[in-house]
Amino acid sequence: MKIYPYPRLRAATTITIDSASVTAPGVPREPLAASARSVIDRVLGLGTAETQGWDAAVIKVSATVPESALRHDAPWSDLAVFALLTEGATNTRLTARLAPTADDPCHWTGQLGLARADIFDRARLSAQVVATVDGVPGRLVGESEDDWFIDVTADVPVRDRPFETVRHSFAEGPYWLRRMKDVPWVVDPAGKLPTVHINTDVEGIEALLDADGRGMEGAVGELLAAQMASDIWLAVFHAALGDLELDERERPMFPSGWRGAVLREMLPDILPEQSLETALRALNERRVGATGWTDIQPRIHYAAARRGGTGSPLIQAVRGLERLRREDDE
Repeated sequence: MKIYPYPRLRAATTITIDSASVTAPGVPREPLAASARSVIDRVLGLGTAETQGWDAAVIKVSATVPESALRHDAPWSDLAVFALLTEGATNTRLTARLAPTADDPCHWTGQLGLARADIFDRARLSAQVVATVDGVPGRLVGESEDDWFIDVTADVPVRDRPFETVRHSFAEGPYWLRRMKDVPWVVDPAGKLPTVHINTDVEGIEALLDADGRGMEGAVGELLAAQMASDIWLAVFHAALGDLELDERERPMFPSGWRGAVLREMLPDILPEQSLETALRALNERRVGATGWTDIQPRIHYAAARRGGTGSPLIQAVRGLERLRREDDE
């Protein structure tokens, strides 16, 4: 544990990758799909890019500082927030200064540009809060704890794994699963990472999920995986929303870890006209109030389906079935 001879923030700053794009000479910029980012594992997989030979990327970043950083009686001044990208293999160290948003002074945004040559394999993205303390400028008063990783080769954004996945017979598995033996999977968001229990009693499900993406089996397998991802997003969102704590003013606060990241990721699709803090308060009021919770459910399902990426696999599966139908008719 480091000891600092000056006041510092007690609460951690959070950092999030909002979006990313890559470019190559003579090729239009390619915005990466939401599936390139895992807000649970906090990894951006630039290997998902379809642009061959891309040589530069732009990462849009946001950071949220604790409210105590901005109090009028804070023991510092000239507060600034930076996104910091580092990788030991290439000795890369890139920074980008973020700016506070107009509607939420705790929420800072900006973008970080990097060259493909900057990263050999995987770099760490963190946030640092600096200020003038006791007349000394540039002192580090806060930083992020749950950093992101940017992987330039991975075609799946995983740190170790996107979720904890367990395959077992529901009929012979844990007691609480035996009552659910007629479903293909169940999501348990209670642990450090969400756990997806896959029911091996469902005939053929393992073969479909393990298909290599070719043929009709691969298309159906991708569709199942996308549907599973949507179910996971829905489950972890409700788990995160149910894990809110209140500040001294009785206002809901974003939880730490993946729960807070999930809320920040999905709220813009659910209440797009509001800032994150306002959206969180509005959604919590609907959840605990007498009205409004049912009306918001379609937006929550939309946000989960969008993050799960069900659209493209569904189209591919439908096209595959149509090809099989035409072949049967010939």
